[in-house]
Amino acid sequence: MLNSELKRLAAVIETRNQALSEKQQALNALREMVENRRTERRQWFGEHNPDSEESRLEQAAAVAEQVEKNARTAENEARQQWNAATVQIDGLKTRIEKNTAALQTLEVSFSNELRVAEFADEHVFSACRLTSQERERLKADAKALDDRQIDVQARLKDRENRLAQEVDKKLSVTSREVLELEYATLDKQVALLRDVIAGIRHQLQTNQAAVYSMQAKLAGIAAQKHECGRWERLYDLVGSADGKKYRNFAQGLTFEIVIDHANRQLQKLTDRYLLVHDRDKPLALSVIDSYQAGEIRSTRNLSGGESFIVSLALALGLSRMASRNVRIDSLFLDEGFGTLDEEALDTALDMLASLQQDGKLIGVISHVPMLKVRISTQIEVIPQTGGRSRVVGPGVQCLGSGEVVV
Repeated sequence: MLNSELKRLAAVIETRNQALSEKQQALNALREMVENRRTERRQWFGEHNPDSEESRLEQAAAVAEQVEKNARTAENEARQQWNAATVQIDGLKTRIEKNTAALQTLEVSFSNELRVAEFADEHVFSACRLTSQERERLKADAKALDDRQIDVQARLKDRENRLAQEVDKKLSVTSREVLELEYATLDKQVALLRDVIAGIRHQLQTNQAAVYSMQAKLAGIAAQKHECGRWERLYDLVGSADGKKYRNFAQGLTFEIVIDHANRQLQKLTDRYLLVHDRDKPLALSVIDSYQAGEIRSTRNLSGGESFIVSLALALGLSRMASRNVRIDSLFLDEGFGTLDEEALDTALDMLASLQQDGKLIGVISHVPMLKVRISTQIEVIPQTGGRSRVVGPGVQCLGSGEVVV
């Protein structure tokens, strides 16, 4: 560490000296430039206005003097820093000399400890250092191993006692020399196995580092998959070369608004049906029949009266949605009332009456007699002979040519 600090300070001093030299060269160049400009002035501008030329040259000289002053200030600062660095270097050299012997002793001791711990060098030792969590886990494992060692030692002592009893019996026929050779062979095998275990431990540590790296890469892949999924969902909604998906998506949004308005009108007409999207065709309609446990039915299966109610709700819903931008004050209904029962007909007429109270003009074309009772303002078409008809009612006038004006 001290050697690196010395090198750093020496590099700083070298850099400052180089900067000082460059600024000195720049100053000399400026001085030379001023002298050249004066010579050129005498050669080329001798007949010109001397006051303006003098002012210009004085300004250039002032700039050069300021540059020189700045350079001298920088030089003084560099010298002060150099002196301070020199003092610091001397102090560091003294400290280095004092700590060299202790450092050498510690390095020798550290190297011996590395060899004992089976580390090749300091870099390998640093790479193999464990985190605090791993050390805590190893402490717990060490405690468990100590407990197990106590148990094993107790069992070993029991086995040794039993072995001593068996040895006292002198049941082995193998000589002591042969047993010692076998023991030496087994001891060498144990040493080899220990080396193998040390290598496997190193491989495990390397594998653990690879696992951490792989986990980081997998996290990045997961993030990319999430982003890709988001774009894929957007593509599934609106992505196609001919724009069909986008058109269907936009039309589906508008259709959803129409259905919402229509359902609000439908609730006023009947509590039985609710309009929803068709499952297979997003731009087609289905109905939920609350009288049949919420069964979803096709609009094709509706009776004539039910179809009329649904159509009326859709027409009213469309008028509600269109009235946001365009005012719709008139609505004409052509037939359809004959398919309604008495209750449904009353409900539909009440709904139309409420629209009339809101300032809407409702026209109904029908042959149902009950409508004549409920609707006060009527225009009748009375059949005549010869395939002709006569129109009578409030506001109807007959012109001289036979034309009828309403």
